[in-house]
Amino acid sequence: MPCRLNPAVAITVALLATFMGICKVKDDNIVQAMQQAQADKLDHWAFYQARNLRQEISEATVTQLELAQLGAPASSAASYDKAIAKYRVLASDQDEKKLELKAQAEQDQKNYDALNFRDDQFDLSNALIAIAIAMLAVTALTRLPALFFIALLPTLSGVFMGVAGLAGLAFHPETPVKLLS
Repeated sequence: MPCRLNPAVAITVALLATFMGICKVKDDNIVQAMQQAQADKLDHWAFYQARNLRQEISEATVTQLELAQLGAPASSAASYDKAIAKYRVLASDQDEKKLELKAQAEQDQKNYDALNFRDDQFDLSNALIAIAIAMLAVTALTRLPALFFIALLPTLSGVFMGVAGLAGLAFHPETPVKLLS
């Protein structure tokens, strides 16, 4: 069997390297999407804070105008009422827009988490295939057929995780991912 073992090892390594390359391209695209989701989330939360400040300033302006109106002549009451109404509408508008931004930021986090789920699949696939390739290298050196078959365990597991990532399957082994995180 030693004559046939090294070609089997070489073919397996070549196939695994090719599969890793395909998974790497998809994983890099997912990482880019994760970075964009994270940037979007931060932008939405920052804009949320800006809207919050605008709302608070508008509400403070309403309070100042109401207090100023108390000491103002009755002839200027209509002007104060108009300004107060304007700032109340502005405060209400900022509150509504702020809630929309909060929903967008929360959706961005959900998008990030979903992408991270798939990124974990590719990371685990990469780790398992790297272990398999290392075991196959030792197999080529030692020419032990049993080691070739043992190396098929991380090989098949790594390929399964890569296929799960490529196909968007909902398989996610929590324990290994937590250990590697």
